[in-house]
Amino acid sequence: MNPRGRYPPGYGNAGGGNTGGNPNYYARNPHPQQQYVPRNYAQSQQQQYVPRNYVSNRNQMGSDSGPSEVAKAVQPDGIDSSSQDWKAQLRIPPQDTRYKTEDVTATKGNEFEDYFLKRELLMGIYEKGFERPSPIQEESIPIALTGSDILARAKNGTGKTAAFCIPALEKIDQDNNVIQVVILVPTRELALQTSQVCKELGKHLKIQIMVTTGGTSLKDDIMRLYQPVHLLVGTPGRILDLARKGVCILKDCSMLIMDEADKLLTPEFQPSVEQLIRFLPSNRQILMFSATFPVTVKDFKDNYLPKPYIINLMDELTLKGITQFYAFVEERQKVHCLNTLFSKLQINQSIIFCNSVNRVELLAKKITELGYSCFYIHAKMLQDHRNRVFHDFRNGACRNLVCTDLFTRGIDIQAVNVVINFDFPRNAETYLHRVGRSGRFGHLGLAVNLITYEDRFNLYRIEQELGTEIKQIPPQIDQAIYCR
Repeated sequence: MNPRGRYPPGYGNAGGGNTGGNPNYYARNPHPQQQYVPRNYAQSQQQQYVPRNYVSNRNQMGSDSGPSEVAKAVQPDGIDSSSQDWKAQLRIPPQDTRYKTEDVTATKGNEFEDYFLKRELLMGIYEKGFERPSPIQEESIPIALTGSDILARAKNGTGKTAAFCIPALEKIDQDNNVIQVVILVPTRELALQTSQVCKELGKHLKIQIMVTTGGTSLKDDIMRLYQPVHLLVGTPGRILDLARKGVCILKDCSMLIMDEADKLLTPEFQPSVEQLIRFLPSNRQILMFSATFPVTVKDFKDNYLPKPYIINLMDELTLKGITQFYAFVEERQKVHCLNTLFSKLQINQSIIFCNSVNRVELLAKKITELGYSCFYIHAKMLQDHRNRVFHDFRNGACRNLVCTDLFTRGIDIQAVNVVINFDFPRNAETYLHRVGRSGRFGHLGLAVNLITYEDRFNLYRIEQELGTEIKQIPPQIDQAIYCR
């Protein structure tokens, strides 16, 4: 019998087997008291970090959610926003006491209340656990509220999503049942994640949010668009398809947001994006956000954003909290080296990158055989399975995820503290986005690169282009540099 037959694609043999001598590994079921569960960092400083929303409400955005379920807006709950002591009634999560780098702490000292936002929106912001704006939020929220176009460049994991979701939710007129904001993203997983952030921030507002991507039922999306939708999140191809069919009416859409804008302006997406803009009114506002802006963005900016407000918070390219190492190995030693890393590192959750779909599946099988819990995800999997793996990994069902570069863009899983490049990336941009999956929102993270003889020139070139130093891995790695 195939031991992996019980698991859908992407899951490997998630139960694991022999622990491979790793004292830090907890199998999922053999002993209930040893089961891998999220730990509460507020209880014990020395324990590993798990995010506030780690075990998110499976009913809101569970692994089996279809597009129609995900699209439902969260209804306001029973807090009276008009009362004077509205803040005292909020269900604010425990304060995050972990160390943060100046990537998110070097602020001007503004508060969210300084922007004169609707009280219902402020309630959602505080209940999401946001305490005060990060530097990118301080720069972009007030400018976006004035109606100006924005071209914003900030590091991965510094709060870009809220920097555009907050002004978008503030500007929506909830009594006008038309699409007023469109958020474009390059991947399906990022679309689901972004729509969920919008729903959580706007849960006290009567705003209807819909997410639409390729790989899901077009009929369901068409039916959903016959109901009120104020904010639409999706991938360019699907939204353009719906607009052409005349069911997605964008003539009243006053704000277009492009997240991971450089990816949206690659030849794969740019024609769809430009055609989509033709459906919008001429006085629309465009906000573009990314960590990297290659030359291709300039032509688009000149055509569609004649006088944008430019925000550049990239004095250096890599995050301050991420320590980067390389290990020089032969190709046939890579799995052995990975096994050693698993046994020596204090991994909360890790993402392991390969350069091809085939290698992702092979490596996931090897990791499972070594006795570690492991999921995998890549673009050739069925969308249902991709969604299930993504949400189960985010909810802590598994410690390790093997993937292709599908997962390099915008994916925010706060519990990930280690990124391993099993295959070294071919360019600096991909490297930057990969390592940015750890060390989210100014926290600490570790990036380990397995380098073969063929990779040595790439390593040097990427170091030069990013102006960063990737050090040789020491025999022992101090936990304080990635677990504080």
